Amino acid sequence: MKNFFLPFIFLFNILFFSCKGPEPLPPYTYESNPHYYLGYADFYGAYYSQFGNLNNTISLSLFSDSLKINENGELLGFGQYLYLEDIFVAPTDTVLSVGTYRITNKELTEPFTIYAGKNDTIDSEVYPIGAYISYFEQNSAKSTYKLITQGSFTYSIYNGKAKIVCNFKTADDKELKGSFTGDLPFFIRSLTPKKSVSRNIFRYKL
Repeated sequence: MKNFFLPFIFLFNILFFSCKGPEPLPPYTYESNPHYYLGYADFYGAYYSQFGNLNNTISLSLFSDSLKINENGELLGFGQYLYLEDIFVAPTDTVLSVGTYRITNKELTEPFTIYAGKNDTIDSEVYPIGAYISYFEQNSAKSTYKLITQGSFTYSIYNGKAKIVCNFKTADDKELKGSFTGDLPFFIRSLTPKKSVSRNIFRYKL
């Protein structure tokens, strides 16, 4: 006996799959292990002394790919910009000491800790503060930033050069590695404490 249902089933399958539409695009993948070719650090002293924290603070900026700073202090190009706004060192230190620095959510921090990234509102605008990574993509629609909420970096000196190895996690639970080896200049900045204002000149606005 012939199966008269087979042509019907075949036609139904064609109609069903033709109505499904195209498959959704996979999520955009950001480089998780960049090489930072340029970096510098800023020393701010006991920036939080008015809140009872006498430890000195240092901010660290690292740049990958073609990112660069022009003569006007503007950030140009494409790549990743890692910014660690509050790295805490001992009251007697003015530069990074060799060791491992860990992300923390504690208000009263200790040396070898870094404030976790979070969003803050300044003059009705939302900005990231603390630790975060900015992605400047050639397709500007893909440019974004992510808060760093877990992990650590190690700092060492190798053949007279600074060496930094990162092992972070972002707020969306993505791994962020990355490394830097090279000259790391330190700059002395204002020691005047300012509450809830990011010191990052390249801060990313939502």
